[in-house]
Amino acid sequence: MKYLIVGLGNIGAEYADTRHNIGFKVVDKIAEQQNVSFYSGRYAFEAEIKYKGRKIHLIKPTTYMNLSGKAVSYWLKTLKIPLENVLVIVDDIALPFGTIRIRLKGSSAGHNGLKDIENQLQTSKYPRLRFGVGDNYSRGRQIDYVLGNFTNDEQIELPSIIEKSTEAVLSFCTIGAHRTMNKYN
Repeated sequence: MKYLIVGLGNIGAEYADTRHNIGFKVVDKIAEQQNVSFYSGRYAFEAEIKYKGRKIHLIKPTTYMNLSGKAVSYWLKTLKIPLENVLVIVDDIALPFGTIRIRLKGSSAGHNGLKDIENQLQTSKYPRLRFGVGDNYSRGRQIDYVLGNFTNDEQIELPSIIEKSTEAVLSFCTIGAHRTMNKYN
């Protein structure tokens, strides 16, 4: 069985530690745990791991957040992975910091990366792991907030939440979406 795990984010050092790049952080952690490196592929950095009989492809789109769908669509088709075996990891301001939620479908909720994926795939019915980054910003400052770095207090908690997210991703690939949702949501 093959899976495609998509960590959303923006390439470039200036974005590396921002809330918007939490998807990159989670797939980076999985690659580190499995002792694999990413290589530059078409529209994304890609790494492949084998885990409990599964072949799991990790990608970090290099198209920037607003064009993430191009990378997702390309890799799904190239690797011939069914849509139910994709998991998109995305930052979510509607969830309190540190909360993770796995959903099998849903709206983009204004998230440009998810909007582009929906446009490219022509559906909103694909699994996603929503990583709560909170909504501690002033009106009209949402973009600055998601493109800002985590606070010092958040940075202390971040490693354990990323670890929990990696466990949820690997669980999704091994025991399935519904059992993983029951365990981690």
